Amino acid sequence: MEGSTDETDVRLLVVGLDAGCRSVLEPLFETGEVPTLERLIENGSSGPLESQIPPWTASAWPSMYTGKNPGKHGVYDFLSFDGYDWNVVNSTYVRERPLWELLSDHGISSVVVNVPVTHPPRAFDGALIPGMTAPEDPPCHPEGVLEDVKLACGDYHVYPQSTDAPERSIEGYERTIECRGEAFRYLCRRVNPEFGFLQFQQTDTVFHERPGDKEAIEAVYRAVDRQLAETLEAVDPDNVLLVSDHGMGKVTGHEFRVNEFLRERGYLEVQSGGEGMPDWSAAWENDLLEGDGAGERDESVLERAMNVAAKVGITTQRVASALDTVGLKEPIGKRVPNEMIRAASEQVDFPESKAYVRSKSELGVRINLEGREPNGQVPEDEYETVRDELIEQLSAVDTPDGEPMFDVVAPREAYFDGPHLEQAPDIVTVPAGFDNAIVADVGTDQFGEPMEPWNHKQTGIVAATGDEFDDGAGVEGATILDVAPTICTLFDVPVDTAMDGTTLPLVDGSTEADYPAYEADPISATDDTAVEDRLSDLGYL
Repeated sequence: MEGSTDETDVRLLVVGLDAGCRSVLEPLFETGEVPTLERLIENGSSGPLESQIPPWTASAWPSMYTGKNPGKHGVYDFLSFDGYDWNVVNSTYVRERPLWELLSDHGISSVVVNVPVTHPPRAFDGALIPGMTAPEDPPCHPEGVLEDVKLACGDYHVYPQSTDAPERSIEGYERTIECRGEAFRYLCRRVNPEFGFLQFQQTDTVFHERPGDKEAIEAVYRAVDRQLAETLEAVDPDNVLLVSDHGMGKVTGHEFRVNEFLRERGYLEVQSGGEGMPDWSAAWENDLLEGDGAGERDESVLERAMNVAAKVGITTQRVASALDTVGLKEPIGKRVPNEMIRAASEQVDFPESKAYVRSKSELGVRINLEGREPNGQVPEDEYETVRDELIEQLSAVDTPDGEPMFDVVAPREAYFDGPHLEQAPDIVTVPAGFDNAIVADVGTDQFGEPMEPWNHKQTGIVAATGDEFDDGAGVEGATILDVAPTICTLFDVPVDTAMDGTTLPLVDGSTEADYPAYEADPISATDDTAVEDRLSDLGYL
């Protein structure tokens, strides 16, 4: 534990709770697990915070910290697509001004720790350690500050360190969370910022890696609560704003394999033998299985295992649980070549297809359009006809229970607008209540049990406390796009007229201004297979 520090000038602390929502928090309130979070939420103005579509980390946090929809900032998913190629997104894909850079232009310093899609950082008045989609030991701002953090606070990791003992993964979560708080407090002492942004990712990660594990979930939230309590004591901010990028809950409905649906209707072609797309990772090995000595096994055993797995619809992302169901988990061992899994399964032949799902996390269907894609199969003059047909057919899909699969199937313009609209999927598919899920699998039945028993929901949480927030105003109707304008108004910084959100009534005195076009850095690739493997482990790829 760190002791109290000299008084800082932090006017606003934003606490980012990835996947935080009432349905997760209330049971923790009832058992007294998170007294600091409970006090912030119950004693201030709080309520639902509606996320965007898609309500996924890599797109939602940029929407929050720019105040603009993905059509303007350009990030729709963990992946960005160029023809049939792809890359994991990073901050260079965000084509709009981050909040801390806008504040810096107005003479306001910031400390930002662990916010996703902020690597590599640009120069501004303050300090930044990137979060999710950054590699381990990422470049930070100012240069060399991560080394100083490690000297002052001990080791620091973007992602929890893996361990062969599952029961010890909780320790990894706890230590990662502790590092966040320690690093943030150190940087606040060093920079003495007016604005602080501290994000916790493990509140989401635990549901993907240990779904429904009450012990792990409680441990993660207790660790966050401890770090928040220590941070409030040490930093003593004037105001605190708690926000989440989306919610989290059980997926109680069905998993819909959209690409199999498209295949059966003649829109999609497949190939097998490991030559198809997507080629998710250049890495030859993954760490999804338990055990030792895979390299010592006869390769024919691995090949037979992969073929059995493929027949029951196994995907690279969930090899461990799937092989366990066919009795092959222990004989296989810990490290299994991804290519061997792909070689035993059918894959989408993107260049030869008319339409397909590229990534489940972007919640949409892409059309292989002539003149836009390298081997486009749909002529430009047929684009709207094909899109309308697909919207009509997908809208009519019912689950095996006879209920609608989707709440909405709509053209992308219904959700996005801006200069980067062309990067969006052509059709947006919103699962009914997010109790159903979509995946990009082929070669299996159209419907099945959800591979992810817990997943994202659209409703998160917002809570505000402090002298500059009007407790009586409430946060009714708050959306993720309202966070940036509200922060600007609190700091008396004119809100960018191009922001899509509005200042919440928590703060008075909003003004607007037209800002110069943002001069974003050239897009640079995320050349780090460890990041891809981590996203695959979490089920995002």
